[in-house]
Amino acid sequence: MKNVFLPLIALVLCFGCTSNVSDNKIKEELVEYALLTPTDFRQRISEAPIAYLPLGTLEWHGEHLPLGSDGLQSFEFMKLLAREAGGIVLPMLFLGPDSVRVIDGETYYGMDHFLNQEGRREYYPEQQLDGSCYWVPDELFKSMLENTISQLARAGFKIIVAHGHGPSTQTVLKYWDEWEQKYEVMIFTAWAWNVRGESDEQASNRAREGIGIMTDHAATNETSLMMYFYPELIRMDLLPEDTASWPVGVWGVDPRLHASSELGKEAVDYHLHRMKGVLQGALESLD
Repeated sequence: MKNVFLPLIALVLCFGCTSNVSDNKIKEELVEYALLTPTDFRQRISEAPIAYLPLGTLEWHGEHLPLGSDGLQSFEFMKLLAREAGGIVLPMLFLGPDSVRVIDGETYYGMDHFLNQEGRREYYPEQQLDGSCYWVPDELFKSMLENTISQLARAGFKIIVAHGHGPSTQTVLKYWDEWEQKYEVMIFTAWAWNVRGESDEQASNRAREGIGIMTDHAATNETSLMMYFYPELIRMDLLPEDTASWPVGVWGVDPRLHASSELGKEAVDYHLHRMKGVLQGALESLD
């Protein structure tokens, strides 16, 4: 009887060892702030005091993309970047600023009215686009962002990468110099042409070719990134088949003709390499 159970016991022990190895591997790769123990936190911040802040929304991104696309893209990109360059990724932020217009007594935000100029290819009448639920006033968002940066500096971070929803990222660019001096941190976005106010001409040209990180609205760039990160969520079949009919709330190059997961991967790989170099330079400057 003992001989019968010995192989079974060995097999169980073997599976246990495999599970432990797998668990350890997963633990080593954890970069999400909310999942770290204090011990994990201390280790990661000592190795690279970089915080990543994904700036998201719950906002219409065409009929074909999830409402949380802004945060999902920035969060997934930042997790990859944190594993390459070090650092810790904060939870996605789903509130943000945007343009506001009051028309005939009705208030419209962002893409509700952004493309309602008659004669342009993307025109559609102003309307409350389904699912958009994210807007906060500029001053409130500035206060939220500044307090977050203040807390990150207090926690020991020296470098902050904030990126995502266009108007949210523009707020970072508007105040980065003031906040850097006030909180003694270095602040970056992932846009090629204005990382801390500087310009990377080569990367800017690539962005114009669709190799960017969130450089349109639900068009080829964002759709390609979402195809790469979340292929199971993309519903291209919900867009008009006739390419002469422009999809509502889409701004940029037609995703029906040009978007692909391969293009998304190319954009991610290119900017992972670029941003890793930027952040390594920032870490060296701290020393």
